[in-house]
Amino acid sequence: INISVFPPSNACIGRYILNMQITSCGHTYQRCLGDFYVLFNPWCADDPVYLDNQAHREEYVLNEHGILYEGVHKHVTSRPWHFGQFEDGILDICLKILDMGASYRHGSDRDHCWRNDPVHVSMVVNHMISNHTTNSIMKIPENNDYLKGTKPFSWNGSVPILQQWYNGRCRPVRYGYCGSLASVMCTVMRSLGIPSRVVTNFCFPCSIENPLGINEIFDGTGKNLCGKDKLWRYHCWNESWMARRDLNQCCGDWQCLDPTPLETGRGLACSGPTWVRSIREGELDLDYDGHHVFSRVNSNYVGWLSQNNAKKTKFFCDAWPCAQRLITKSVGSEQFEDITGSYKYELGSVKNKEAYYRAYRRIHPGYCNASNCHIERELSSLKNPFLSDSGINMRLKMANCPMYGEDVQLHWLLENLRSENKNMKFNLCAQIITYSGCPMDQFWKDSVNVTLGPREVKKIPLCISYSQYGPYLCDHNIMKVVAVSDPECGEVLMVSRDIVINRPPVVVKLLSQPRLKVPCTAEISFCNPLQEDMKNCIMTLEGCGLFKEPMTIDLGTLASNQQARTIVEFTPYRLGSHRLLANFGCHKF
Repeated sequence: INISVFPPSNACIGRYILNMQITSCGHTYQRCLGDFYVLFNPWCADDPVYLDNQAHREEYVLNEHGILYEGVHKHVTSRPWHFGQFEDGILDICLKILDMGASYRHGSDRDHCWRNDPVHVSMVVNHMISNHTTNSIMKIPENNDYLKGTKPFSWNGSVPILQQWYNGRCRPVRYGYCGSLASVMCTVMRSLGIPSRVVTNFCFPCSIENPLGINEIFDGTGKNLCGKDKLWRYHCWNESWMARRDLNQCCGDWQCLDPTPLETGRGLACSGPTWVRSIREGELDLDYDGHHVFSRVNSNYVGWLSQNNAKKTKFFCDAWPCAQRLITKSVGSEQFEDITGSYKYELGSVKNKEAYYRAYRRIHPGYCNASNCHIERELSSLKNPFLSDSGINMRLKMANCPMYGEDVQLHWLLENLRSENKNMKFNLCAQIITYSGCPMDQFWKDSVNVTLGPREVKKIPLCISYSQYGPYLCDHNIMKVVAVSDPECGEVLMVSRDIVINRPPVVVKLLSQPRLKVPCTAEISFCNPLQEDMKNCIMTLEGCGLFKEPMTIDLGTLASNQQARTIVEFTPYRLGSHRLLANFGCHKF
């Protein structure tokens, strides 16, 4: 007997058991034929997750390899990630996640009726990633303290994280960061049949008091002080494709889901699903958490100088807008795609202003009946004055692209816009900044007197040696360089630059042709570029279809300029395109 099963498009996803009952001569026999899984189907036109582009289905459902984008908006870095949604046991783990989060927004899970709705399923997964009280998949370290767990940036893929959670009786894995949280969610959603992708937002504001404003405070030396607001250098979240029947959508579109618990004024919470197009239009009443997502891509930056911890004044600066760049991996390519235009219209355009005014009135009920001019005046009063208003233009330009062990070279460009001399004193400093905007150690300070003749342009070279920043960098490879004029000279001018220090590369070389179920060898090499020893060196290897579980190699101590080479053997156990990932770690990073 051949049996074909055609589940309807509104069937609940999950694992089913197929039984056969036979009645013969007054006797009834039952036999279990086996079990099968029902998932969302983006190939089915009647399914709410239907995606009509085959190349997009291959990228956002079938592709097990992804890329995470990090760094700063002027220097985007990338690293590969294994989603591994088709690895053995991952689908069962994903269904276990739905079981553990069943009570979220549903009270009970007796009838499983919500499991045919991708909106409710995505809300449960979003909540379970890091916001469940006891059984969330992953925890974020408090105060950057991860001594009792795994370094957040050392993960290469989702599979070890999900397996550790499942085998550890569903206790949270320690630790992760926004990139790993969004990537794990992407794995779960793709495994369940929902097209998904990871998005990176550069200059991400996290403000508690003013949802449309982000404040950064500096002292007279240029040091970034730790305030309530944080300007994340980047932040990753997830987008999933589905038709929102709750919004009367007949066709699918991208929905924003942020599994990272962020402060909302009412405690920590994840957000979404939020229709991306509603954010661009400023229609915040349509959706879950619309005002939170809108504020995170449209907040205004305000910089303050704190004098003696009492008086705060705005300085002259050319502030970059928040969410300057939103990117994701391109379809069928290793390059990134800029999707900023999906979240907001071009800055300063008529449509951009109309959407902003519309959202402003919903976020601030006191301005419900205010005119556009009234709102614009209010916004103008909050912004920093431009540097050109002071008669001086300044910027910091990179002279090199530094790697660990190399000095940081910058050019400080100044231009006098007036027909008179300018004599000013500037304080310069550099300090480490975490990706989440937490200021760390200030490791370099200097003071410079600058004289500019009428209309003069001057270029001043700046150098920060590795010996100055090396002991402080650790896992945080971002530093902030600031030049601020002395308040006693009158108007306060400031220019800053976020700098990414690149990590030395790990080289992977195949020594034989990979074939299914045939041992293959590869050479992994790494050279210590520092003028000092690297201690506690560890190489972690991972690859879907290549390794059943990550391989860890202890390299011990590497002397200065020493090259470590190691030969590894693996046996590919699955056909297809695979990627071998090698991650190097030591006491430095």
